[in-house]
Amino acid sequence: MNILSPATQAKTEDLLIEQGLVDKDELKLIKSQAKAKNEPFFSVLLQGGHVNDEQLTKALALANNIPYVNLSKANIDPKVLGMLDKDVAEHYMAVPIGEMHRKLVLGMLDADNVQAVDFLSNKIGRSLKVYAASESGIKHVLTQYDTSSISDILTKTTDFSELETSDNENQKEAPKPTKLQPNQKVQTIVQDSPIAKALSGIMDYAARSRASDIHIEPLENELKIRVRIDGVLREIMKLPKSAEPALVSRIKILSNLKIDEHRIPQDGQFTISLENNPIDIRVAISPVVWGEQVVMRLLDKTGTSLKLEDMGYGGRTLNLLRKSLELPHGMILTSGPTGSGKSTSMYAMLGEIKNDSVNIVTLEDPVEYKMDGVNQIQVNPDVGLTFATGLRSILRQDPDIVMVGEIRDKETASLAVQAALTGHLVFATLHTNSAAGILPRLLDMGIEPFLIASTVHTVIGQRLVRRLIDDQEPYQSSAAETEDIHKVLGSLLPKSEDEVKKVALDMGYDTLPLAAQNAYTLYKGKQSPENPTGYKGRVGLYEVFEVTEPIQDLILKHAPSSAIQKVALGQGMVSMRQDGYLKALAGRTTLLEVNRVASADS
Repeated sequence: MNILSPATQAKTEDLLIEQGLVDKDELKLIKSQAKAKNEPFFSVLLQGGHVNDEQLTKALALANNIPYVNLSKANIDPKVLGMLDKDVAEHYMAVPIGEMHRKLVLGMLDADNVQAVDFLSNKIGRSLKVYAASESGIKHVLTQYDTSSISDILTKTTDFSELETSDNENQKEAPKPTKLQPNQKVQTIVQDSPIAKALSGIMDYAARSRASDIHIEPLENELKIRVRIDGVLREIMKLPKSAEPALVSRIKILSNLKIDEHRIPQDGQFTISLENNPIDIRVAISPVVWGEQVVMRLLDKTGTSLKLEDMGYGGRTLNLLRKSLELPHGMILTSGPTGSGKSTSMYAMLGEIKNDSVNIVTLEDPVEYKMDGVNQIQVNPDVGLTFATGLRSILRQDPDIVMVGEIRDKETASLAVQAALTGHLVFATLHTNSAAGILPRLLDMGIEPFLIASTVHTVIGQRLVRRLIDDQEPYQSSAAETEDIHKVLGSLLPKSEDEVKKVALDMGYDTLPLAAQNAYTLYKGKQSPENPTGYKGRVGLYEVFEVTEPIQDLILKHAPSSAIQKVALGQGMVSMRQDGYLKALAGRTTLLEVNRVASADS
């Protein structure tokens, strides 16, 4: 797009006006300025801040009938980047970004340069699908080439046993975990050894991809690296088996763990900084059949909203939760599997009620989000600071509100119940499959039924599903999907036009479809090279109920969770599956995602 015909320039100008980026008067003024300075019109347009790089590139692409892609926040698979050398990519300002219909997709600054495209096609040995991309977007992708070369670094290293030895020797000189300084890249986390570069590159890729976990898994003949993005694991690379001892040793060094201990599990943590954002990394190492498995959880606070509405609470569920937060004492319990957002929910609730008139003390393992105005205690079993001992100490600190990161045993459960009985508002989490399962779980821990019935007043069950991107495509539900929607939501959807507004408001949505429809409008994210899944981020599915007298009676009778669930639904609780289907109808997620995490009986 270096030389534009008058017709193309005129069409681009019209597009800029249509998009509201400039008006006709501004356009005339900019043209006169460009003529006076003897500079290209579009250069003056950019310099004046009337449009940005992405907006101009998109308009030029539309004017030339070339597809456009925004790469400003794209994270490209290292395997895809490896299809074109970095020096060639820089020279032609063209980067590989994915595959589509058996063609390699390129983002290219000069996308209508036929000769350059032919050369790149021959160079790569693949048919190409070319998208127009801005200079800043392409440069953003070019910075990811350092991460993508990890496998090359390792495969070119012949003796990993020597690396392990040198790493262990370095540990004697520098036993403390390394923290990056501001403006320092993740790649410089330790010295320039191949193993150090590999680990830093893996963490860099995971952080840029918004991954929540990194799994390093030893197999019989190789080492598999997977990352969990938006709740779904995917493999990013395989390394030689010989890299395992050195890589695991490096992680142990950073986490201040025993590098010569291979028989028992070890837990640790360290902190890195990426583009001035601190990221805490929680490490769990366990011996497995073929070596030591490492799971690293990335706790990046910058991209997480601690507002209940942003997390997916709404309607009657949100109203019930806020009502419970106004109570002066009792227990609010949250359940769900690991990584389902339980702690984040509790932080959001604390954020709603914290003020200078109350003393809030938390006991956590680990402290995931540091909150002003909240006294947070980190559990440390190595020195005897467990949840139970810490909770005893907290109750001597005159708290009004207590948060227990997790109830794991009878002692902690008993202390939490006693705290709720003596005038404290207690937040805590348990691992159960549903909200109703929390109450029988406390019974299993040996807590007396009358204590549970008199202290627990609100119970939350939750899961996380992938959130659809903003760019969506509507479609009509299939016969099977329609049948599922009727089965799950038949009792909740409005039956007449007069009910639509009232029912939608009660559920927390702008509108809802009628229950009698033969097909419903559902949504899917538009797939693109920079986002092949159509999802970005996650949203919660929730079920919340109040422990009313009928449920208290069931607790006293040691009733199973299914009986409690049935009564809660009868009292108006929206189940997780129902909440998910409502969110799918609202375009926040898909039925496929909801069915992946919420069972048919939930």
